[in-house]
Amino acid sequence: MRRLLAHRDARLFLIGQSLSLLGDTALWLALGLWVKELTGSSSAAGLVFLCIVAPGLLSPLGGLLVDRMRRRTLLIVVNPLTALAVLPLLLVKDASDVWLIYVVATLYGTSYVVLAAGQSALLTTLLPADLLPSANATLQTVREGLRFVAPVAGAGLYTVAGGGAVAILDATTFLLATGALLALKLREPRPQPDPTHWVRATAAGARHIGGVPELKRLVLGSALCMLVIGFGETVIFELPRALGKPDSFYGVLMAIGGIGAITGALTATRVMARRGETALTALGITIFAIGCLLMMDSYAAVILTGKVLFNFGIPWMFIGMVTLLQRSTPGPLQGRAFAASEFALGLPQTLGIALGAGLVALLDYRLLLLVQAAVTGATGVYLLIRMRGSWRPWSMISTTSWSMLTARRAHTRGRSWPRWRRSGPRR
Repeated sequence: MRRLLAHRDARLFLIGQSLSLLGDTALWLALGLWVKELTGSSSAAGLVFLCIVAPGLLSPLGGLLVDRMRRRTLLIVVNPLTALAVLPLLLVKDASDVWLIYVVATLYGTSYVVLAAGQSALLTTLLPADLLPSANATLQTVREGLRFVAPVAGAGLYTVAGGGAVAILDATTFLLATGALLALKLREPRPQPDPTHWVRATAAGARHIGGVPELKRLVLGSALCMLVIGFGETVIFELPRALGKPDSFYGVLMAIGGIGAITGALTATRVMARRGETALTALGITIFAIGCLLMMDSYAAVILTGKVLFNFGIPWMFIGMVTLLQRSTPGPLQGRAFAASEFALGLPQTLGIALGAGLVALLDYRLLLLVQAAVTGATGVYLLIRMRGSWRPWSMISTTSWSMLTARRAHTRGRSWPRWRRSGPRR
């Protein structure tokens, strides 16, 4: 961490991204509250998040754009454009203007597709490979920490000054992030021209992931887990009732989960340095599965411990996967490879959230937790077994047998091994 913070450009980049994350989190919550207040409809408010998430289906095209331009230049252009895109919120006055909120949310989601891939790709150019784990862990720590501060700040500012004030705050954070990018001393190489057809070029990131066995296992395993992790967005609303608490206890559960997530992000770098990216991801998925099992219990202490582990494992999963992706991907493919992984994880997560919302009305929430534990636990164990140099029972037996054989030879050095007894005197 000290080496990372001693890097001038890294400090500027992290400060800019932290401010941008603050604005993002505050605005997302404020938009939902705003639509709910104007229309009185929870469904209308939920549509805001759909507008933000839906552009993620275009992430492969965003990745192609990132790889066709200098990443820093692209971010310097997109950040101010995003600041401008949120300013129409100042025109929203009543329920007849809700469509403006939906338009802004859609533009915001589209901007995020480019910014997320561009930031990840720029990071690989900005920093040496050995600092990428610390940078990813720091950004994840900031992201999890802001989940405590930003919702309160966003909701509070919205209550006091209205949605327009939150829009101005968010636009300001994008401009500050742009200033941080302008202050970088980075000199990016010119993007390499790609003569292939744009459709084939867009799919190059997915082909690269499929061509690196370790990365392929990590992305596919994480995508499978995201399908059931999406259940958690609904299951958590059942926990207050299981604990005999009012629905407002949901906020306490979120805070407890946040402590686990921050702790996971803070410890990820050390574990990755010792065990590697695949082990970090696999262990994070396995810890998540243990948390699911504990949350099935009826005792408050066990459920709360499970919630901590539930949230602890997710940062390990993401930090390990993203770091391996960055380290194993050539520079010209960074944007498309990141976008392909985002698409691979985002689609099953969205489906999982929808399935969870429907299944929780039909099934006991503990059954959904059991499904989560079974799928993620099996995936985590599989990834650990398939790791290069990972523990395998048969390899351990072979190694032990060879060690015993070597020790026996050392002990009997100078003497021949016992042979089949034969009649007659020895020669």
